[in-house]
Parts: sequence; C-alpha cells; structure tokens
Amino acid sequence: MIRDTIKAAQISSMKSGDKARLAAVRLILSKLKDKDIELRTATVVPEDDVLVTDVLQKMAKQRRESITMYEAGGRQELADVEKAELAVIEEFLPQQMSEDDTRAAITALIAETGAAGMKDMGKVVAALKARHGTQLDMSKASGLVKAALAG
Repeated sequence: MIRDTIKAAQISSMKSGDKARLAAVRLILSKLKDKDIELRTATVVPEDDVLVTDVLQKMAKQRRESITMYEAGGRQELADVEKAELAVIEEFLPQQMSEDDTRAAITALIAETGAAGMKDMGKVVAALKARHGTQLDMSKASGLVKAALAG
C-alpha cells in the first residue's frame, strides 16, 4: 500500500536528518489524515491506494500551479521549495501512462463506448478515470479526449 510506503519514508527521513524531505512527507500524511477525517461520514469509501493517489495527484497539481505562479512573479526561491515538495510527492505516485498509451486507451474507450461526438465526452472521461485514474493526470487526459472527439 502506498500509505505504508509514505510512513516508511517519514521514518527514514527522520533517521537521516533530511528536514526538507521530512517536511514534505509530513505534509502528505497531514493531507491524508484530513481526507480520512472527511470520509468518516461517507457512505462509500474508495480503496486506500485510490484515495492516496487522488490526494497525491491534487497535491502535485497544486505544486505545479504554484511553481508557474512563483516563476511568473519572479520568486524563484519559493518556486524551488515547491519543486522540492513536488519531487517528493511524485515519488509516491504510481507510474504515469505515457501520452501515446493515453491516446491508445482513449481511442479504445471511444470505440468501446460508441462515443460519436462532444456530447459523449463525459462518458469517455468517466470510463477513462474508472480504468486508468491512478495512472493519469485527468486534466491533461480530458484535453486529449476532447481533441480525439473533435477530430
């Protein structure tokens, strides 16, 4: 389980004295605890690895957006901190599908669902997320779906 790997990374970071990595790992564990608390009242709780991957993907997306904003604002020192956190977060994310593999999966799902145009985009994106959600950046994938259905 990914959560166990993250906890092990926390312990190894403490032992090695890597303060920056430890801070990033603790941040991840904090976000996971927040999500666990949020899901206490939920009727359907997703599988743990799916939940952890979802939290990690959101954190990675936030870091990428922050890096872009900091660099545009001339705050390279803050962008570097975000890049370091992003590197730690990405260590725990499952291997992402390549763009070619993503396009192949989208093409297969379009054929499978019988999607004919933009009105079927939601159906294709939902199927894509159900099958490959942990291996994809869904914001990029939805753009690829849109391009495939438009073309």
